[in-house]
Amino acid sequence: MSQYTENPFASTHSLDVNPFDDPTPISSSKATSVVDHTVRVEELNQRERDLERREQELNQRTDTLRRTGRNNWPPFFPLIFHSIKDEIPELSRHLITRLYQLWLVLALTMVINMVACIFVLTSGSSNGGSDLGSSIGYLIVITPLSFLLWYRPIYNGYMKEQALYYYLYFFFGGFHLLFSLYMIIGIPGTGSAGLIETIQMYIKGALVAGILGTIATVGWVIQGVGNAYYYRLIWQHHNAAGHSVEKAKSELATHGAKAYFTRG
Repeated sequence: MSQYTENPFASTHSLDVNPFDDPTPISSSKATSVVDHTVRVEELNQRERDLERREQELNQRTDTLRRTGRNNWPPFFPLIFHSIKDEIPELSRHLITRLYQLWLVLALTMVINMVACIFVLTSGSSNGGSDLGSSIGYLIVITPLSFLLWYRPIYNGYMKEQALYYYLYFFFGGFHLLFSLYMIIGIPGTGSAGLIETIQMYIKGALVAGILGTIATVGWVIQGVGNAYYYRLIWQHHNAAGHSVEKAKSELATHGAKAYFTRG
């Protein structure tokens, strides 16, 4: 009589194997794709949270200013409300403060340029009349327009983070950079006590006109180079924020030109 040493109930397969496991391994490219998708979703969620936070901060500031804010600029005849501390997000206050300071340098340079042109006229320059007349026109026209056409749009752009203001700034700010270069050169008869005009004054021995022209030239250079530097930074911020012409058109259709003068 033979002995049975083999267990008839023993399985030829290991009981440790999970019958529900997918035998097909996940490829590395598929895993990478899943990770990239997760990262993109998280980035979009973070951007959405940042926009919601910015909107809440803006609404809070707007409500506060509606209750307590009053027009405070320009100080001698207030027409608009201007407060970098109250209206600009904290991370952008330094940039807007620097742009405002550059605008103040521009305004001061306009005054010095006009005074320099007065001395150019008294020095006997044949172009003195044209220089003085043009310099007065620049002071009266360019000074307020520069505030309204490039400083105020970028101020509103960082306050409201809307594409329309950035495009206004890039357009008029670009023209201002060209104007600054033109004034730095100082062609006689153009109303600029810039480089060429200043050199001619020193050659003629008109020392006061030369000194004032030097100060004006330095002023044109400081505000021109400074504005060019921040123009580049703002362009990078604009691209990173995802602004587009289509978005600007949509904002213009939704809010209209009145948004330029409102805080909300």
